[in-house]
Amino acid sequence: MARSRAGSELDFALKARVMEAADVRRALTRISHEIVERNKGTDDLVLVGIRTRGAPLADRVANSIASFEAVDVPSGALDVSLYRDDVALRGPRHLESTIVPVDVDGRIVVLVDDVLYTGRTIRAAFDAILDLGRPRAIRLAVLVDRGHRELPIRADHVGKNLPTSAHEVVQVHVTEIDGEDAVLIGEVHS
Repeated sequence: MARSRAGSELDFALKARVMEAADVRRALTRISHEIVERNKGTDDLVLVGIRTRGAPLADRVANSIASFEAVDVPSGALDVSLYRDDVALRGPRHLESTIVPVDVDGRIVVLVDDVLYTGRTIRAAFDAILDLGRPRAIRLAVLVDRGHRELPIRADHVGKNLPTSAHEVVQVHVTEIDGEDAVLIGEVHS
């Protein structure tokens, strides 16, 4: 069973496992290198994962960068629930903490999320980050870009482009939350 964002149980019909743990690891390693190359190093860089699954992904990217640059890049987590434009449609959600370990003023903030779909979560993340300060730039890294944008938002760093139909669902599993690393595609029936 899967849960909708509103919390009701839904039947998730698996169509395919499109990424396994090794694929996820390779994608995050590539994204880590791309971020450092684009930034010309790690100066003024801060990674901020969008809760829920973007936060552990941001931590992994930070650890990956530390492994080849020998520099600790600050990594935090952002809850965008109160900034969403669909709160009335989705109903109340459990709020999680926002933890950004450094001042974002003048920094390059890389938002990290699991799936880029309509762009509405990212728009909410922009608002949340701007409430924390005025970064020099905001960039976006996602593990999966599935298309179907409703807002003019694109990712700077993408682990996998995954064309989907509007009826399909992409689930990202991360070990820290789900006990495994995987990307699944399926359909949800209530």
